[in-house]
Amino acid sequence: MKRYLLTGTPGAGKTAILRWLECAGYPVVEEAATDVIALRQAQGEPEPWTDPSFVDAVVALQRRRQEGAVGLPGEVRFFDRSPVCTYALAVYLGHPVTPALTAELDRIRQAAVYERRVFFVESPGFVTPTGARRISYEESLRFERIHREAYAEFGYACVPIAPGPLADRAAAVVRHLGPAAARHGG
Repeated sequence: MKRYLLTGTPGAGKTAILRWLECAGYPVVEEAATDVIALRQAQGEPEPWTDPSFVDAVVALQRRRQEGAVGLPGEVRFFDRSPVCTYALAVYLGHPVTPALTAELDRIRQAAVYERRVFFVESPGFVTPTGARRISYEESLRFERIHREAYAEFGYACVPIAPGPLADRAAAVVRHLGPAAARHGG
């Protein structure tokens, strides 16, 4: 089974590409941080990312989702972010890299959970704010740099997915899978 990651700056279009891949027949696994934010905001915490416990909540949900994806059909899975993204988030927010996050980073490395080539969805040149995405364009570029550095530090190679029409971006991802894996979608 091949587990591919989509990452990049907030608002770059990862989720749109993921939806396209899902509609093409590929199993996808959702991002955890957005859901942790939504839950905690619904519980009355306006900025949950300011609490250092946020990092462990995200990494725990990522692991549950990654392990739950084992039973999905097909040879290829796409994941919206990974524990390496959570590491980058902790660095960006100035939170400590917790023992739980360190253990998960060690686990995914030792078990070779994810493919070493990561699809890095590049910024379209702006950020649209949402309830969970409250970052300026300038800050998103700093966050993007931290992500690239984190993936390199953990031995992953980022495959850039340039800005452009959604179909072109998704097709660029599929082209990198190779012919056998590309046939498993749709």
